Amino acid sequence: MLIPRIVFHSGDLAPGDSKSAALDLSALRFDRIRSASDPLFEEAYGRLWLEFGKTGGMESRQTLRQRLKLGPRMLYEMIYVQRGDDFIAVCDHTAILDSGGRSVLVHLSHILVAPPARRTGLAGWLRALPIATARECLAANGISNDRQNGLPPGVRTTLLAEMEHPARERPHDMIRLRAYEKAGFRKIDPARVAYHQPDFRTPAEIDAAGGPRPLPYQLILRRVGLEHERVISGEETRRLVQALHEMYGSHFRASDMAHPMLSLEGYPADSAVIALVPPTQ
Repeated sequence: MLIPRIVFHSGDLAPGDSKSAALDLSALRFDRIRSASDPLFEEAYGRLWLEFGKTGGMESRQTLRQRLKLGPRMLYEMIYVQRGDDFIAVCDHTAILDSGGRSVLVHLSHILVAPPARRTGLAGWLRALPIATARECLAANGISNDRQNGLPPGVRTTLLAEMEHPARERPHDMIRLRAYEKAGFRKIDPARVAYHQPDFRTPAEIDAAGGPRPLPYQLILRRVGLEHERVISGEETRRLVQALHEMYGSHFRASDMAHPMLSLEGYPADSAVIALVPPTQ
């Protein structure tokens, strides 16, 4: 499998991540992981699990092995960053093409940066590189683009992360939220959209506990090229969540995905106007 090399386009950076453009990346090695047989898969997964697994926010190893095989409409990858033999960062994300081929959602699953590389601008690149994955997803589905480094006219790309609600007693989470806020990401008003993430536990664990327990999260997003907008429609919100459910539904049991907290029935109507507010609010 030929994996395209990473090309860094400063135009992909979020409005608040302009500092990242000045970061010297020449000493860093960026590896794209597209297969569970990749020698770096276990190392990358292990790093992410240690950081996010204890809170229930990390899928099982088997789930991600399956997600690596979802193409071409869903393209999942990890990016592992090293300086020499030293670990620097790892992230993972999934580009999801909608059924009409007119929009791409990139689900930003996890970003982990080692302490020496924090506040250097590297995280800004890890939030921007998934746009290249979106372009690749489009190309894999026969949607071409003649404009260098851009997206086909009329195709909308949205970067979306499920993140914890603000809590002052969890300072590490607040640091993450402030970083996304500074970059220019917004969140869909949780007072209007009560989003829950599916239960990531194994079927055996879910059954032993008496059923699934979806976790409450907030939806943090960057609508590429529309960062200045402060509202989103009910219709677009529903499409974004449906895309996430389509991805999760590829791995999780239908009975677990049918939990009432995952239902979209209570979401605002398609014509509704929903505020996009700061992530820390």
